[in-house]
Amino acid sequence: MIDELISDAVRRMDQSVEHTQHEFNTVRTGRASAALLDRVQVEYYGQKTPLKQLATINVPEPRLLTIQPFDPSSLRSIERAIQESELGLTPSNDGKLIRLPIPQLTEERRKELVKVVRHLAEEGRVAVRNVRRDCMHHLKELVDNGDVGADEEHRAEERVQKLTDEHVAKIDDLLKRKEAEILEV
Repeated sequence: MIDELISDAVRRMDQSVEHTQHEFNTVRTGRASAALLDRVQVEYYGQKTPLKQLATINVPEPRLLTIQPFDPSSLRSIERAIQESELGLTPSNDGKLIRLPIPQLTEERRKELVKVVRHLAEEGRVAVRNVRRDCMHHLKELVDNGDVGADEEHRAEERVQKLTDEHVAKIDDLLKRKEAEILEV
């Protein structure tokens, strides 16, 4: 019973770390990456659709993304979605292809992006702590129902706390690497 709770907590904490990593990948660092456009949603036939479902995204150069829509009529709406996103990028198109030059980041913009990344990391830590809270709550329920003794609960709580600390440390490590990547000139 306790092992099931803890394995579920590990799975959910791992998902939180992976989600945080994915969110970090969508933050611009001055290098072109297709992951930058993961959060861009395009209005397509009245539906919000992820850009990567509507087009092929390539990185031909370190500072350039190209977007080739599967349906050429969606070119304008893709362009509009990119401009409205908070990426700070200006698309240009030649009728078939959208070019997205990635400008050098200014010092001020780098500092803003570091704040964004720190906020994303804090959201990840909160998600991990919420998993810990849920797990602790379920352990208390097991003790209250008489399924588990107090000693077993205490040992399980220590294991859950250790897992929480490990996952928070992983997020902190990802944050350090992402900050270094952003601040690198």
